[in-house]
Amino acid sequence: MNAAASLDNVTTLNSCDWASIERSLEAHGNVLLPGLLTAGQCATLAALYPLEEGYRSRIVMARHGFGRGEYKYFAYPLPPLLDQLRHAIYSRLAPIANRWNLKLGIDVQYPRDLAVFLKRCHEAGQTRPTPLILKYGEGDYNCLHQDLYGEHVFPLQVAILLSEPGKDFAGGEFVMTELSTKGQRAEVVSLHQGDAVVFTVNQRPATGLRGARKVAMRHGVSRIRSGQRHTVGLIFHDAR
Repeated sequence: MNAAASLDNVTTLNSCDWASIERSLEAHGNVLLPGLLTAGQCATLAALYPLEEGYRSRIVMARHGFGRGEYKYFAYPLPPLLDQLRHAIYSRLAPIANRWNLKLGIDVQYPRDLAVFLKRCHEAGQTRPTPLILKYGEGDYNCLHQDLYGEHVFPLQVAILLSEPGKDFAGGEFVMTELSTKGQRAEVVSLHQGDAVVFTVNQRPATGLRGARKVAMRHGVSRIRSGQRHTVGLIFHDAR
């Protein structure tokens, strides 16, 4: 597992308009980071899936009622590319997460350094790494869900599409739903190979007449109509 982040990845993150990203996250619960990974990096990561080493567990979704398809949780140490991206993206999202909690009256603030936050998780018994890689084939899908894993939950996470829609697979759209006192809404997020979507783990703030209100969010993947789809997920809190 020798994939490593490049200057292109850092440049992409540095060039992002993070104020605009925060506005989109608060308005919609998700935002796109186009072209975060190169096609070569995507292929390198996808090629890790068949390997036996480097993982702590493999989950077959149908056995647990999660949908169809399968995924593997990486073991520590993570592949360098994912480890570096996890730290870099977290440091930019932590201030957003802190402002969200202030708006929602949640008495939790997140350190700017991911290592410090993970220490908090580990001291509470959440020691199992949560970054994962998913594999879907024809007819597979992922039920709507939330990746919570324990008491300490970072409110944002990232998914990166490793396969190319229309070439490697058809169908398999990334889907988000929201539920609030204002009703229900669903949104399909279109991704190309190498694109990342930052999205709400559990709930986001929405501004109403009486101040901020909580909007519950879930995410999933629609049915794969043909081909094979690989995705990487970066979750910033670890699991019990």
